[in-house]
Amino acid sequence: NLQYILNGVKVSTTLEEGGYKEEHRKYGLIYSGLYNSIGGINNLNQFIQAEKITKDINPTYGSIQKLHTRDSDLITLCEDKVLRIQANKDALYNADGNMQVTATHNVLGQAIPFVGEYGISKNPESFVSEAYRSYFTDKQRGAVMRLSKDGLTPISMHGMKDWFRDNLKLYNRLIGSYDDRNDEYNLTLRQAISVPPKTVSFKEDVKGWVSFKSFVPENAISCASNYFTILGGKLYKHYDESKNRNTFYSGVANYPEYTESSVTVLLNESPGSVKSFHTL
Repeated sequence: NLQYILNGVKVSTTLEEGGYKEEHRKYGLIYSGLYNSIGGINNLNQFIQAEKITKDINPTYGSIQKLHTRDSDLITLCEDKVLRIQANKDALYNADGNMQVTATHNVLGQAIPFVGEYGISKNPESFVSEAYRSYFTDKQRGAVMRLSKDGLTPISMHGMKDWFRDNLKLYNRLIGSYDDRNDEYNLTLRQAISVPPKTVSFKEDVKGWVSFKSFVPENAISCASNYFTILGGKLYKHYDESKNRNTFYSGVANYPEYTESSVTVLLNESPGSVKSFHTL
């Protein structure tokens, strides 16, 4: 019961020189015992190797960058692939090919990859979840992705394919946040050497990228139908009616007191034809 280990008479195996070493499992998961606050059970410090406490995935998918729980599945986002790992159940197949789901002792069951050769690269900070949808970026492939009931969809294809392909590779940090107040996925591109930071918004009801924003936060979060951003260790609340519009981070260096709004209109050829626009 001591806090250290001695080479005594009970040692039954040899130790490598230097003793115990830390291991980074980039392609697998390991979990502890059960925690139940109601029953007073806390086995979070128990990692019993005699039990099945590990789950390994295909190393060709790249390292695991992000884990997200969705109902009874564990969404696993790797560098080059997105999978869902069934939790507390395993899929069994009969001889006729019909799938049955049955409860097993496995905490983590079968790993099922989503269709599509997309991952989250090495930008887990771009991931954000809202209801049954999730948004994230794939810097390696120059795409912004949405994970929904219909699987993976590259939302960067909605009029911004070339822009993201050219710009995602220029930035080191891709910060994602969801604005509950305006129902928008805000993606902030930061930490570039020669390119200014940017924030661009995707709106689901118009299925398109609706605006560039004049605020570039370090992080952002939605809480109780309010949208907050963080800059310089301070929390800023948006949509405050007592403040002037288009005014962000007053008193912070490099931020003007007021930012003008502008609309860039793109018209196609054939100026003589009558056109109808669904969105602005």
